[in-house]
Amino acid sequence: MARIENGRQSADTRSIRTVSSSHMDDESSLGSDSEINGFTSERQTDKYGFIGGAQQCSEGQTRDVPPEVLRQREVKWLDMLGHWDKWMIKRFDKVRLRCQKGIPPALRGRAWLYLSGGKMKKEQNQGKFQELDSQPGDPKWIDVIEKDLHRQFPFHEMFVSRGGHGQQDLFRVLKAYTLYRPEEGYCQAQAPIAAVLLMHMPAEDAFWGLVQICEKYLPGYYSPGLEAIQLDGEILFALLRRVSPLAFRHLEKHKIDPILYMTEWFMCAFSRTLPWASVLRVWDMFLCDGVKIIFRVGLVLLKCMLGTREKLKACQGQYETMEILRAIEPRYMQEGYLVREILEVPVTARDVERENHTQLKRWKKNRGELNFKSPPRMHGARLIMQAEPPRRQDLQQNPTIVLEVPQPEPKLKKGKEEKKSKKKMSLKKSQTIEEIPNPYSLPNDPPPPPSDPPAPPPVSSETPELVPQTETEPLHQQQVPPIDLTPAKESPLQRSTHSLSSTDQDTYL
Repeated sequence: MARIENGRQSADTRSIRTVSSSHMDDESSLGSDSEINGFTSERQTDKYGFIGGAQQCSEGQTRDVPPEVLRQREVKWLDMLGHWDKWMIKRFDKVRLRCQKGIPPALRGRAWLYLSGGKMKKEQNQGKFQELDSQPGDPKWIDVIEKDLHRQFPFHEMFVSRGGHGQQDLFRVLKAYTLYRPEEGYCQAQAPIAAVLLMHMPAEDAFWGLVQICEKYLPGYYSPGLEAIQLDGEILFALLRRVSPLAFRHLEKHKIDPILYMTEWFMCAFSRTLPWASVLRVWDMFLCDGVKIIFRVGLVLLKCMLGTREKLKACQGQYETMEILRAIEPRYMQEGYLVREILEVPVTARDVERENHTQLKRWKKNRGELNFKSPPRMHGARLIMQAEPPRRQDLQQNPTIVLEVPQPEPKLKKGKEEKKSKKKMSLKKSQTIEEIPNPYSLPNDPPPPPSDPPAPPPVSSETPELVPQTETEPLHQQQVPPIDLTPAKESPLQRSTHSLSSTDQDTYL
């Protein structure tokens, strides 16, 4: 049976050519998994990595951000990531606004990790993922995870190949979570969440991002019994009464339980429902402001599809209504329209918590206590940071690629600074090189420093005129050793120079 996967109608995924993992290891130099799988010339990938396109709407309906605007946003986000704690505490409204505008693609993975608190969690648990990754895992969960790997975004170049690099990392992340939270184990809806994270970050970062989403944003969603998702279904239905009374009455009239249409929406954070450009924008806001964004998206879709009398005329029963909700019109999921509608929905985190309290009391009255008590839900990045304040070293950015840039030569200093630098250089030279006094010093030469032995007196009054400086220095440096000249005893060299005539002296020296 044909089905739609991220905007692409396709037959069974078994039609995709695959290679065995052993063959893939032998041919790993071929390139990406899509190349290994044969998708080289006949199929093109879009800018998100989907083969054949991931958009359910036409390309004309999506507008790219101008490059100069994108560069400006990248500079702003780099500044925020460099001073993350100050921005989150003092200027969180600005962070929220920039998430609503869309995180730059080049920094999306890093920003998601900071927003979710996964960066701090990773730094505080150094080596934990490697420890979990090295363990074999529970065979019960391993078998289920392996069966689900090929179902996650099969037309994305990262996951298109069975046993490819993307599927290997997805397996590692999901297996590590079953070891990290053995009481929860594995739920099939965790796989698309982990896959979205892996498209933007390495396996270790994706693991901690998954941990934060499961524990802070959507606690209890993936626990046995799925009680938390059922409870949120009732919250969504109650909020719909205020946002769209027509849609609420229609669903109530036909006794359509929220669990029938909102389970995949909420558990997969709309990653298997919306076109990819809209998925990314929703996740930007979701990781910043929490689960209220997921509720708003659900309310927008219900209102658009069931919020007018004309729409309701086409769905007179339960079956027709469910078919409409399974095939939402692309225009309502288009990035610009959807984001604008999400921001206008009057639902706050306080509204969600108030309704959660009401529905929890009703649940206990009708069904008794919850079997799985999940930790309290955190509504957004700021509350997550306040609950677990990070250390300064936890927020430091650790680049994976470091370029060694040659240091430029220092510029010449002027004035006093130049004189000081020269003095320092001369002092260093004097400490390392022992200077030998010139035995043929001239009257105009500067006196030697105090540490040097006293200069010998001149041999005769005529010698300075007969011995040029330019010729004696090389002779002194290369051949003539230091000579002790005193009045009492003349050296052989002095005696020889006295006995020579002026012409002979010039020739000798």
